[in-house]
Amino acid sequence: MRLLVTITALLTCMASRAYAADPPLALTLTLKEAIRMGVERNLDVRAELYNPAQFEADINRNRSIYDPLFSAQTSYSDANTASAGTVALGTNSQQSFELNASLSRLFWTGGTAALSFNNAYLKNSFNGTGVFSASTTGLSNYWQSSLGVTLTQPLLKNLGRENTEVNIDVSRLSKYASIERFSDRLLATVARVRSEYYRLYSLREELEVRKVSLELARKVLAETKARVAAGVLPAMEILNAEFGVTSREKDMIDAEKAVSDQVDVLRLLLQIEGRGDILTADPPRRDPFEVNETEALKRAMSRPDIREQKRNLEIAELQTRVFGNRTKPDLSLTASTSLTGMDRDYPGDLNKVVSFDTPVWSIGLNLSYSLGNSAAENDYRRSRLKTEQTALQIRSLEESAANEVKSAIRGVISGYKQIDVADRGRAFADERLRAFIRRNEVGLATTRDVMDVENDLVSAKNNQIIAVVNYDNAVTRLWQVTGELLEREGVRMVEGDADKLYTNIR
Repeated sequence: MRLLVTITALLTCMASRAYAADPPLALTLTLKEAIRMGVERNLDVRAELYNPAQFEADINRNRSIYDPLFSAQTSYSDANTASAGTVALGTNSQQSFELNASLSRLFWTGGTAALSFNNAYLKNSFNGTGVFSASTTGLSNYWQSSLGVTLTQPLLKNLGRENTEVNIDVSRLSKYASIERFSDRLLATVARVRSEYYRLYSLREELEVRKVSLELARKVLAETKARVAAGVLPAMEILNAEFGVTSREKDMIDAEKAVSDQVDVLRLLLQIEGRGDILTADPPRRDPFEVNETEALKRAMSRPDIREQKRNLEIAELQTRVFGNRTKPDLSLTASTSLTGMDRDYPGDLNKVVSFDTPVWSIGLNLSYSLGNSAAENDYRRSRLKTEQTALQIRSLEESAANEVKSAIRGVISGYKQIDVADRGRAFADERLRAFIRRNEVGLATTRDVMDVENDLVSAKNNQIIAVVNYDNAVTRLWQVTGELLEREGVRMVEGDADKLYTNIR
């Protein structure tokens, strides 16, 4: 039994060690899949989408100015005052109770309308000596009610939809600007995904070059040892070969670390969980890319960052017009009408209100104007300055975009030429290494010469890899500065995505 338990424990331990030693499965990614993950999962992109959602909340909050406002008020008072008259001396007691309600609403013209229903109950009594005068024989306890409508309409300052809805319009334009900012963030993220994807490709290719170089160095070392043992070469050649192997082992360790670091960079960028390796399925492009400079410059003028600034200009122009309106005098038309009633009991009071026997109406103008009006004038001036500043910023951004497009076009042309140069350099380095190996075999070249020439071949191979990746990155850069990268990759910003975030909040 003890033996059985011991064997079982050993087998379990071995199985667990074997399971732990199994490397995690590698994930092979196409470029399209990587871009999709970056668009859907990248934390910076997802966080940026919350800004349009917040502006949607601002829009709906500012629309609340049109929500009807209901208000109610009630009060009770009890007052005792000393009273002296020609025929009476004593104390006047008065109790009153009020219950008022109103419903008001703002209109797009800037005017307001209010419907009010007011009720008051008044009780008067007199305690003292003497005889009441004729004036004390009227109603001492009575109800008084009124049902009326009041209209107020600005005629100069704050007149019209634009002045009334300025905060709504600013929030809406700010939302559009934030969407353009999100598109710019999306554009930068897709460009980064492409560059980091192909950087992993280039580092892995460079690692393969290092592996081949190390294998060749080890082969040279083995052959050198055999030839030294045969007395063909001096023992010093073994040291040269061993140094070559050691230096290449260091280079391969560095290359393996660079690949692992880049895998982590891509995993973070794409929010890929786990610790497995990531393999790239798509190589960078090598085919020539034709560029129309005129068309590219035209596209660049519609980049998201330029469109965002143009939205900001719309906001500044809107605010300038509103501030200009606020420099005018505040002239308002006020009109009101009401039905009133008064009686000893409340039902009789209401009957008189609806009988239309005692209507009241009024109409008038209210004028107010700040002498000097310096606050409004300086708000307007500041807004004008902001508008002109934003217009200049747009011009500067457009000129910078044009320079970026021209530089990117030169980068594409230069990158394609570099591929041809790197290919020829690789071919010459291959032939040169073969020649030195033949020379080494007949004693015309040392082991160190072969190692140095092989180093040159490694550099030529790496230059070839870098040239191809740089060319693809140059094309990516061109698409980014012209703003067409999202369209090229089939990525589209949907305003409803931000609205869903707003709607789903509870």
